[in-house]
Amino acid sequence: MAALMSVTALSIDALLPALDVIGIAIHTDTPADNQLLITMIFLGLGVGPLVFGPLSDAIGRKPSVYMGFALFIGASFICIYSESLLWMVIGRILQGVGLSAPRTVCIAIIRDLFSGDYMARIMSFVTVVFLLIPIVAPAMGKFVLDVYNWQGIFYVQIVISLVVALWFWWRQRETLLPEKRIPFSTDRIMRGFSETLRHKQTMGYTLISGFIVGSFLVYLSTSQQIFENIYDLENEFPYIFAGLAIAIGLAIFLNASFVVRFGMKRMVSTSIYGFFAVSILYVLLFSLNTHPPIAILLAFFSLQFFCIGFLFGNLRALAMEPLGHIAGIAAAITGLISTLMAVPISTFIGRFVIDSTLPLFIGFSVCSLISIGILWWVNRPEKVNAEA
Repeated sequence: MAALMSVTALSIDALLPALDVIGIAIHTDTPADNQLLITMIFLGLGVGPLVFGPLSDAIGRKPSVYMGFALFIGASFICIYSESLLWMVIGRILQGVGLSAPRTVCIAIIRDLFSGDYMARIMSFVTVVFLLIPIVAPAMGKFVLDVYNWQGIFYVQIVISLVVALWFWWRQRETLLPEKRIPFSTDRIMRGFSETLRHKQTMGYTLISGFIVGSFLVYLSTSQQIFENIYDLENEFPYIFAGLAIAIGLAIFLNASFVVRFGMKRMVSTSIYGFFAVSILYVLLFSLNTHPPIAILLAFFSLQFFCIGFLFGNLRALAMEPLGHIAGIAAAITGLISTLMAVPISTFIGRFVIDSTLPLFIGFSVCSLISIGILWWVNRPEKVNAEA
């Protein structure tokens, strides 16, 4: 499961050191245009589950993954031969649609076998391994860029996806028995939407996930611009990115133990409040300073990402908890909603990150504050009918 999800991380993070070079090759006008190479793959990751989620419920988990990898490989060749921003964006969106299959089906497989806090525990272990990729991917991307060219990064992604698909075929059994499969239909998708929207817990934690992922996506899409252009740390960028990824990985590793002891809801509440406190502190301290020292910036980023590490798996598990009987379509719909929120949020905030990191932390503050409001709504006791 971690390997399936890791291809997604690789396709995003390995490209970061090459954004400027690719921008020149496809004739982009501004650094904000280069951010689209990161954000647009998330658009595909959000839309794709709407197809692959119910498809995995209809034909089984494994065939859906194979179809997704096939689409990803085809889209990778579109990116390789792109000569304009339009075609590169199309290729990245299709890459995201293809990768949405292993990403969504991975969650459905885990939900087939586990539930509750133990599902969150498994998700934490999977995500820890998954986060090894952001630690090494930028360095790998820079190495390929220096030795070969930016197209070589896509060729490496193709080879790795083929290896993972082969391993998945060899090692993973089918978890959805034939008698539990549900025919694919648009009517079922609409009924799945209806049922998902009716669950207060599911919708609440999905909306929070949208804001948290959206704010984090701003960092992903602007990190190369921040460290290479604003702080002039081009050679150090892969190592800085890896170090910050370790902060998230440490939190997710700790979450595997803490979540069983304290429960998902307490972990989510504490982490969101921490996320807001750190971001608003940065805004208050550096609202008049466009360039705080790099050590200070990294310290704040590390604290932010440590809080985020406790949120990713727990938010998804809490959203999925009431919908185990429609795990495939539920994973698709919750993923679609959160991603369709995250992409415009990140695109909007990213346009303001030009020569300062302050807009990024203002975005963190606003997104976490809204998340706190949603959290209060989710946990608010329902009014009891007096006559009852």
